[in-house]
Amino acid sequence: MSKNQIAYIYSDDLKAECDKVPFMQSRASIVHNLICSYQLLSSPKILLVSNKKATEEELKAFHSSLYVDFLKAQNSFDLSLDEINDNHIEYGLAYDCPPFQTIFDFCLNVAGGSLSAARVLVSKKAQVAINWFGGWHHALRDSAVGFCYINDVVLAIQFLTQHFQKILYIDLDIHHGDGVQYAFEYSNRILTFSFHKYEIGFFPGTGTIEDVGKGKGKFYSLNVPFKSGLSDNSFTKVFKQLFPVVLDSFKPSAIVLQCGADGLNGDHVGECNLTLKGLGNCVKSVLNSNLPTLLLGGGGYNAPNTARLWTYITAITLDMDVDNDIPDSSEYFSQFGPSYELHIEAGRKTDQNTDEYLNFVVESLKSYCDNVAANE
Repeated sequence: MSKNQIAYIYSDDLKAECDKVPFMQSRASIVHNLICSYQLLSSPKILLVSNKKATEEELKAFHSSLYVDFLKAQNSFDLSLDEINDNHIEYGLAYDCPPFQTIFDFCLNVAGGSLSAARVLVSKKAQVAINWFGGWHHALRDSAVGFCYINDVVLAIQFLTQHFQKILYIDLDIHHGDGVQYAFEYSNRILTFSFHKYEIGFFPGTGTIEDVGKGKGKFYSLNVPFKSGLSDNSFTKVFKQLFPVVLDSFKPSAIVLQCGADGLNGDHVGECNLTLKGLGNCVKSVLNSNLPTLLLGGGGYNAPNTARLWTYITAITLDMDVDNDIPDSSEYFSQFGPSYELHIEAGRKTDQNTDEYLNFVVESLKSYCDNVAANE
C-alpha cells in the first residue's frame, strides 16, 4: 500500500450536483475552491481520482428498489413545495429533503464518490482517500432524512467489508449518525462510534449512551451524547480517552471517518463552540493509527466554515502547514469575512458537559468496549 499517497475524489459533475442540494447550495464549490486556492491538490502526495458515478444496482445494494426507482422518476422534475404529494412524503422527499431537479443524478454522483474512494483503498493505491462530497449519514433504506437523500456512507462500508474483515465507522458530525448505525446495528463486523449532541428537540433525537446495538451486534454501536455548549476541551477529552480503547478492543482493518462541520462555532444548526483545531486533533489521532482510512464530509450549514475545516483536514492528511490568511485568489474570498482567516474563534456558549458527566460517559463506553474485546 502506498502510505504516502492521499486520494482526492473529484469531478465537475459531482461538485455541480452537490451545489444544487437545498439548504447547502454552492457549498461544494466553496469547499473545493478553497482547497484549490491553498494549492493543496498540487502536492506530490495527492492522487487525483476522477469520480465514477454509481449504477442503479449499486444504489440497490442498500436502498430499496422502490425508493431508487422513485428517485429516478423524479429526476427531470423541478417541483415546488405545493406540488409535493403523499408519495413524496412517504419517501421522505419533503420538508428538510425536498425534491429538486436532477436529484437522481445527485444520488448517483454522491454514492459514486464514496465508492470510488473505497475502491482506491482496496486497490492499495493510497492509504487515505477523501470524498468531501460524501458523508450523508441520515438516509435510510427507503427514505430521505435530514438533508440526506442517499446513504453513501453505508454503501462505501458495505463495499469495504468485501475486502476488509472489520470496519470502524467514526462520526464527528454534531448529529447522531443514525442511518449508518441502523444499517449495521446487528453486525459485529462494523462498529459505529458516533460523537454528537443529544438533547430534547435536537435532531434526530437518537444515540443515547444506552443505545449499543442489537443481537450479535450488541456493544458494536457506541454513542457519545454530548450536552449543549460543546467545547474543544470536552470533545477532545472524550475522544482521546476512548479512541485508543475502541481501537484496541475492536482491532479494525480499516476506518471510515465522517467529518461533519456542523459542530463548529458559527453553525446556526449545530450551535456549538468547536474550532478547526479541536476537530483536527481528533482526525490526527485517527490518521496516526496508520490504517486504510476513508474521510468523508457531512453536515455543515455555514459554508465558509465548512470549507475552512475540510481544507484544514486535507492539509493535515498531507502533513502540510497552511497560512492562516485566506488566499485572496479564492473565488469566494468575500465570504470569509470579516476575519479572512482560516482559523475561527471558539464559541462562548456555556459548556454543559461537566467533568462528572464526561467521566460517566467515558467509563460507560469503556465497559462496553470490554464486551467487544471479549467477543473478538
